Amino acid sequence: MHVKKYLLRGLHRLQRGPGYTYKELLVWYCDNTNTHGPKRIICEGPKKKAMWFLLTLLFAALVCWQWGIFIRTYLSWEVSVSLSVGFKTMDFPAVTICNASPFKYSKIKHLLKDLDELMEAVLERILAPELSHANATRNLNFSIWNHTPLVLIDERNPHHPMVLDLFGDNHNGLTSSSASEKICNAHGCKMAMRLCSLNRTQCTFRNFTSATQALTEWYILQATNIFAQVPQQELVEMSYPGEQMILACLFGAEPCNYRNFTSIFYPHYGNCYIFNWGMTEKALPSANPGTEFGLKLILDIGQEDYVPFLASTAGVRLMLHEQRSYPFIRDEGIYAMSGTETSIGVLVDKLQRMGEPYSPCTVNGSEVPVQNFYSDYNTTYSIQACLRSCFQDHMIRNCNCGHYLYPLPRGEKYCNNRDFPDWAHCYSDLQMSVAQRETCIGMCKESCNDTQYKMTISMADWPSEASEDWIFHVLSQERDQSTNITLSRKGIVKLNIYFQEFNYRTIEESAANNIVWLLSNLGGQFGFWMGGSVLCLIEFGEIIIDFVWITIIKLVALAKSLRQRRAQASYAGPPPTVAELVEAHTNFGFQPDTAPRSPNTGPYPSEQALPIPGTPPPNYDSLRLQPLDVIESDSEGDAI
Repeated sequence: MHVKKYLLRGLHRLQRGPGYTYKELLVWYCDNTNTHGPKRIICEGPKKKAMWFLLTLLFAALVCWQWGIFIRTYLSWEVSVSLSVGFKTMDFPAVTICNASPFKYSKIKHLLKDLDELMEAVLERILAPELSHANATRNLNFSIWNHTPLVLIDERNPHHPMVLDLFGDNHNGLTSSSASEKICNAHGCKMAMRLCSLNRTQCTFRNFTSATQALTEWYILQATNIFAQVPQQELVEMSYPGEQMILACLFGAEPCNYRNFTSIFYPHYGNCYIFNWGMTEKALPSANPGTEFGLKLILDIGQEDYVPFLASTAGVRLMLHEQRSYPFIRDEGIYAMSGTETSIGVLVDKLQRMGEPYSPCTVNGSEVPVQNFYSDYNTTYSIQACLRSCFQDHMIRNCNCGHYLYPLPRGEKYCNNRDFPDWAHCYSDLQMSVAQRETCIGMCKESCNDTQYKMTISMADWPSEASEDWIFHVLSQERDQSTNITLSRKGIVKLNIYFQEFNYRTIEESAANNIVWLLSNLGGQFGFWMGGSVLCLIEFGEIIIDFVWITIIKLVALAKSLRQRRAQASYAGPPPTVAELVEAHTNFGFQPDTAPRSPNTGPYPSEQALPIPGTPPPNYDSLRLQPLDVIESDSEGDAI
């Protein structure tokens, strides 16, 4: 009943306002709206009506076009970048230092014995093939070679290139007197690494332009296979200890030593040491800018004990980064040369990116669909950690083992030739896969807040010739308690790391087009072309509601008329008269005449040619059916 009452009230208000038809609704809107154009359409003459109709339609189209441009610009989520400069006391960055050689050769020599002998034989084949016949039958461990051999590709005949094994067939138990004759010169051949699947049905060649590159990459690949089978704790003991590497340390006016550094094992560089990492203690602030208030280090890299074929670079690898962040020093670090004093002036850039929907960055990586294999270090999120975790995950799924250079999830094994003979072929295919890189780049996100350290680097010889003698005497006595000089210029590195100034730059993103900009432009265009405001839009929304309301009423009326037509069609004869209805109501024994009528006798029996006229129905107002559309007030609707 309440719904019917509300419908009747709404119908009455509609009757007093827009009317029942679409034409009445349109005329009512044009006569009452605050927009200028529609009023002139109904107030002017025929010619001006047409002119004002066209102008209103044209300007309405222009407004819609401009609105579409502004809305599309807003939804493009463009950003503007602002640069601001601040001045304050800042926390000193975390400093990670590593030796260029990951291990001491004296401690790891027994693991690399077979590989080193094979490497020397390869060098003999390349440098002096005519003199290597005497060593052709030397006992070598060719198990490593058979997995991933180095070959020469003879391209002197480009239509028929030949693949030549450096050892011919000697390593298979056969003797070939012409093996050395197959070694072509450097101009006609190029060196490659042959990588084959487990059943040798599919092989690929990784080509190199120089034998130096080929030998270095091949040796690193074979050494990785060996190190992957050694427990990490043993590898840590074979690397350079902190007390031997860090000879002197001074931060500002406070002395420090290797105990102030946190040790981590980095597969590329062995033991690395991090100063001011902020994991267990609060980050150290820098009192003032300048060299006197920075970090000063004297490091011993022990170059005389480098692995000859594994570390071809001598020096220290270092990196500046935020506290509690993992140092990806191989990709973001720099080298400091031995025998020099390297001064590094630091400037700070703080990057603040906007998140979704403006840029696909993340605050802590919680929404990134990649398992972080560096989570054991309890470090903050970085895109480098995500990319390497993604690659390791693909490596495990495709090759059934993980690469030695990246962290390993629990329950998995590192790749090696003994347990996974074809891992090198699988790793090479995955490393060269563009689809794999695009997948990981699409899944990983940048960090929304980041700090970058811009470095100004300068170097000078250290120590000078005049002070070399006494400096090395003092350092040798402190390290080895020896009166003789046990250090040399080729093994010493001095570092000075300091803030150049306390000015820092903040690079911050902000929304180029916010909601205020959007509303201002939408309102400006609507007011300029149509002379309207927000209230005009509300009026337009009102007419849309009235349009829907009239449509509903028409559909209800149409359904009602169809239902009445179906009810009238159900009667077989003419409708009963009022007299019959009254008689049936007062006389319960009354039965209407239901005798069948013959078509030949007409509508009535032959004995009664014409019907006796009945009494006309009384003219009672209560019998008059009153339509709904003539209700005159809300009170009548309530009465009904």
